[in-house]
Amino acid sequence: MNLFFNKKLADDYSSQSQKARILTEDWVLNEVYCPSCGQTIFGYENNKPVADFYCKKCSEDFELKSQKGKINKKVSAGAYSQMIKRINSLQKPNFFFMGYMVEIWNVNDFFVVPKHFFVSEIIEKREPLADTARRAGWIGSNILFSKIPKAGQIFYVENGIEIAKKEVLKKWQKTVFLKEIKVDDAKGWILDIMNCIDLLNKKEFSLSDIYSFEKDLSEIHPENKNIKPKIRQQLQFLRDKGYLDFLGDGLYRLK
Repeated sequence: MNLFFNKKLADDYSSQSQKARILTEDWVLNEVYCPSCGQTIFGYENNKPVADFYCKKCSEDFELKSQKGKINKKVSAGAYSQMIKRINSLQKPNFFFMGYMVEIWNVNDFFVVPKHFFVSEIIEKREPLADTARRAGWIGSNILFSKIPKAGQIFYVENGIEIAKKEVLKKWQKTVFLKEIKVDDAKGWILDIMNCIDLLNKKEFSLSDIYSFEKDLSEIHPENKNIKPKIRQQLQFLRDKGYLDFLGDGLYRLK
């Protein structure tokens, strides 16, 4: 994988944003494969509302969001109302995220978030633009990566280092079971438990470790008065789907 952009393509553009769009989209078309099946991806015609890229083999759609520098805790995602509408739509795409170094025009980070990780809780509503702004009252949004489990942030390139293709494909397949969950609330619970496991930052953990998040989970889900049984239910689901191994005596291991 060549991490450098083809800078000649942007010679006729003076705007940095136009240069970035041309170069980042070209790089994706030439270097990126479908994370679901490993085949070549293609570009939609400009201004298609659904997505930027697609896979002919498995029909997955992808939208690219890029920014200069390193992608940290959040990234701008356009109008809040439109973003909520899109992630609740059956036609929502998967999202590619790119952080690039404008000084040398190369890719520093590139990862995909599968669409089955997108629930309304990961979209942050921004403050309306001031009355003096050109688009006064417009309400934007951010995508919060802190709300997306690590398993849902699948890197092709991390800190300038390419990840093996087989690892990318393996990580994608690991969480496709989330496609089966159609209700946002049910999926939200699963993602919350996956995030709790991430926060433990260890391969093996106990039921008691997850119980330590009881207060946090009760604040997220105030309607639920039986947090511990709900935790056990989600762990059993993740075990049944092959995301976890149950070791006995209340111990689990991430696969």
